[in-house]
Amino acid sequence: MNAIPVLPNYINGQWYTSSTTEYLDVLNPATAEILAHVPLSTASEVNQASLAAAEAFVTWRRTPATERVQYLFKLKNLLEENLEDLARTITLECGKTLAESKGEIRRAIENVEVACGIPMIMQGTNLEDVARGIDEMMIRQPLGVAAVICPFNFPGMIPFWFLPYAIACGNTYIVKPSEKVPLTMQKLFQLLEKTGLPKGVINLVNGAKEVVDAILEQPQIRAISFVGSTTVAKYIYSRAAANGKRVQCQGGAKNPIIVLPDADIEMTTRIAAESAFGCAGQRCLAASIAVTVGEARHTFTEAMAEMATKRVVGNGLDEGVEMGPVITSFSKERIERLIQQGAAQGAKLLIDGRNPQITGYEHGNFIRPTILENVNPADEIARTEIFGPVLSLINVDNIDEAIALVNSGQYGNMACLFTSNGAAARKFRYEAEAGNIGINIGVAAPMAFFPFSGWKDSFFGDLHGQSHHAVEFFTQTKVIIERWPNEWSRQF
Repeated sequence: MNAIPVLPNYINGQWYTSSTTEYLDVLNPATAEILAHVPLSTASEVNQASLAAAEAFVTWRRTPATERVQYLFKLKNLLEENLEDLARTITLECGKTLAESKGEIRRAIENVEVACGIPMIMQGTNLEDVARGIDEMMIRQPLGVAAVICPFNFPGMIPFWFLPYAIACGNTYIVKPSEKVPLTMQKLFQLLEKTGLPKGVINLVNGAKEVVDAILEQPQIRAISFVGSTTVAKYIYSRAAANGKRVQCQGGAKNPIIVLPDADIEMTTRIAAESAFGCAGQRCLAASIAVTVGEARHTFTEAMAEMATKRVVGNGLDEGVEMGPVITSFSKERIERLIQQGAAQGAKLLIDGRNPQITGYEHGNFIRPTILENVNPADEIARTEIFGPVLSLINVDNIDEAIALVNSGQYGNMACLFTSNGAAARKFRYEAEAGNIGINIGVAAPMAFFPFSGWKDSFFGDLHGQSHHAVEFFTQTKVIIERWPNEWSRQF
């Protein structure tokens, strides 16, 4: 029998065993098998990583951008070569299907590719003769040490909304992976190490709340990125901002999709099912409410019920599986409790996915796709982020009512419309209050060369992850005004 590994931290170019005496088990959500022990590292280890990163910054910031991106070119190739292994690790610890895990790493690679363009997208601006004989320019310089606090649901992709841009811009970096899924980041750091990055440029500290709080308090850390629940996002944003740090916090969501009567129902239900039930509903862009307009109610409801019933649930490593488990037994219990609460408040339980029997995986955290019909928009099931494979159905009479329903929610991460009417699509994209809008798209996930937007309680900060927003977040602007009169300058 193989010994269960104890995961190390990576600080200043070396792997270290944490000094802590407290560990958590990393569990396979499909089998409950213990995969590893992750240390609950201490604040002193965050301080060590911050010191190493601060020392490395002195030299790294002076490394030409054209040289910094060479490490990213190497990383891109390493990610491609190890895609299968990384995807398998994500599935083992996160539960999603192997196809979903491969897609996740593909999106991480896209961000590395975009960050390789830093010599172009980090450029400043200049203008001669803003006044007679006076020139003015704006340049971008790195902030210093930055850090990311990662969620469990995309352990390979989400850190790469930030990390490649941070180091390409000349910053040094600290990663705190989710304690639920730390194995993927272990492998990613092994690949980062192979690129030959100078010691201290990247650092990895495992842990939980003590590590998070240390990151928020550490004075050498200038910028913090976070993705997770709105409650934690508010906590991190307020404490980090109070300490003078630059902060971007992606929070929770309650994403609606609107189905008009003229939508292609076959296409719409196929896409909507993937949106609601893909990754077991554990993504911030998952559809959780379907708002049908008028006659769309009957055709869409019937088709969605069929799609939900047919979806194959099981271990994400098994062939033919379309949906894996949720991350923990606690998550499973919470989701099932919310389903029961929705039914108790008057919603019709059209498809009940609770307590499924998955042969061979009786200890897994499985819930089958669930659909609640006739949901009251005021009920908790319609307002709370469930983060599971649960879709609530609401019917309204027209698109104005649908948009009003979208805009009444506290979140503003994503909203999608299914229609064949161009005027309706334009109205929706103009009026819907959400940062990511999809038209005949179920998951409006921006490509890496666009920022990952979010409004209202789905985002706290000004600049989002990915693309130009990431470059702006990880740099500070400096404006230089120059005058060189002839009598002050050497004559030629």
